[in-house]
Amino acid sequence: MQKKKCGVYSLIQTIAIDMDGTLLNKQQKVSAENKRAIEHAQKEGVEIVIVTGRSFQEARFALDEANIVCPVICVNGAAVFSESGVPAYSSTLDVKDVIFAAKTLDEKKIYFEIYTDKGVYSRNYEKSVNALIDIFITANPELDRQTATDHAMERLTLGHVISVENYDILYNNPELQYLKLLAFSNDDNKMNATAEFLTEENRFAVSSSGFDNLEITNKQAQKGITLRKYLESKGKSLEQAMAIGDNYNDISMFKAAGISVAMGNAPHEIQQQADFVTKRNDEDGVAHAILSVLEGREI
Repeated sequence: MQKKKCGVYSLIQTIAIDMDGTLLNKQQKVSAENKRAIEHAQKEGVEIVIVTGRSFQEARFALDEANIVCPVICVNGAAVFSESGVPAYSSTLDVKDVIFAAKTLDEKKIYFEIYTDKGVYSRNYEKSVNALIDIFITANPELDRQTATDHAMERLTLGHVISVENYDILYNNPELQYLKLLAFSNDDNKMNATAEFLTEENRFAVSSSGFDNLEITNKQAQKGITLRKYLESKGKSLEQAMAIGDNYNDISMFKAAGISVAMGNAPHEIQQQADFVTKRNDEDGVAHAILSVLEGREI
């Protein structure tokens, strides 16, 4: 991919940042260096926007710990919240589409969770724990399993995943808004076939934040599409935006933004999709990219 030159740095007005494997280190924290770099950018008039596959509650948990105030595009672009936490707009799944996707996953015997505006729901607590562990280890391959387990249990204890016996309880609740189905399996063939089948339906966007998961959303609920809508609503240009991420669900915002930056811990094929590669998430790669932009240095 043709790499860009640092001459465009002075034009940057917005920096869009992924969370897991990007802004967060292997302890699932925002490092002091990343926090300082974000605050420095904000003081310079550059808007920081978090763009994550997490639910709003999960995203805010980590951001609140670091006292970072900014807009959040969450659930892969399915929902947008202002810096004060007010819902701005969303791209939801119709209940009939949720039921169709759920039936497809059940037929394939693929475990999945359902993300809604009222929380994340799971029918299997043990698999939910293992799914979170896999997310943490995928984003941080050097993380030991016990530490990943501790992080997963913390998030479950805080109520970030709600256990239900049957998803029919959700389908019969007219007040719920459906944002995403997050599916997990170690069977690559099964996952690839499922992704292809649902994509061909032409009503879903199917992406991934790791080698063993699928993220199924409304076709319009993609990071790049929502980032574009957000910036247009504020009269800002995509050409003056920089996107930082580490995985497949970040590619759409890489393509949308004027400058794309992959993390040093990102898979090689993701790095190939970006204009620049910064340091790893455990080396304050986000801070390195932000400060390079602000100071006109090569990333």
